[in-house]
Amino acid sequence: MIIRVVRMTFQYEKVNEFLEIFDGSKEKIRARNGCEHLELLQDIHHENVYTTYSYWKSEANLNEYRESELFGTVWSATKALFSDRPRAHSYQQKIKL
Repeated sequence: MIIRVVRMTFQYEKVNEFLEIFDGSKEKIRARNGCEHLELLQDIHHENVYTTYSYWKSEANLNEYRESELFGTVWSATKALFSDRPRAHSYQQKIKL
């Protein structure tokens, strides 16, 4: 299992635009082969900072999504709204609770 965490800082005036993009694409992402979970978190101290938190069956599944047309469309629209560079990390689950 791969856990993917992507922290994004948006221009304040672009947050609603991002939320519309996420809302319009979340079910398509969740339907991708290997995606087991996707959620959006908002920083409690910075209202323009959001993090996506997703579970993927394998790194190959994650990479397949990252190379897809869907990702290209969503990411290009999203990155235009940033006020700082995103930070992405992938983790491997070692112990299942």
